[in-house]
Amino acid sequence: MLRFAEEIMLLLLDDESGEFAHIPEWSLRYALAGAVLMDIALEDRIDTDPKRLTLLDPTPIGDDLLDPTLESITQATDVHDICHWIEHTAENAYSIRDKAMKRLITHGILESRDDRFLWVFRSRRYPIVDGKAEREVKLRIMEVLFSDVIPDPRDIVIICLADACGIFRTLLSKQELKLAATRIEQVRKLDLIGQAVSQVVWNIEASLALSMHPMA
Repeated sequence: MLRFAEEIMLLLLDDESGEFAHIPEWSLRYALAGAVLMDIALEDRIDTDPKRLTLLDPTPIGDDLLDPTLESITQATDVHDICHWIEHTAENAYSIRDKAMKRLITHGILESRDDRFLWVFRSRRYPIVDGKAEREVKLRIMEVLFSDVIPDPRDIVIICLADACGIFRTLLSKQELKLAATRIEQVRKLDLIGQAVSQVVWNIEASLALSMHPMA
């Protein structure tokens, strides 16, 4: 099974050009940070509420995308909220991105060619990873947004992260985004941790906007 950071990168990849959609640097950093924390949560290592992130199990997962952040949480002497850990994890976003891309190549999903990343297979399924074939993330997300299908927990996470970090603004047309707005809001309410991550990212975005355009 792919990690959320890998699927975030695939969500940003333009299938035809082999290039990634342009989103603000901070947006990608926080999307990847949120992806790592969400995977750690789904591994039952942490839980969170608006005031604190709680360590449930310090046992390493055995995944070099996740364990550095889990180790930091384990070694922390003070209790912090999820905002702190998003900021902390975002400092390693480029390492997370590079590891995610290397994995996608190793899995046989993408190949690197002339500074572009191209699909190895043009079917809308990933090659078998860990003995299981999965439908490509864009197909899954579009099905959730434009139908009444009950979303998988993992797709809820992706939608929460994509919405919080502005990825849908590059993935969907203005008309599609308008049509999907109500559905996105419905899906976001299905996951408490996803809501917390989204709120933190929005708070950071608001702070950045205020710093760039201070009140007179």
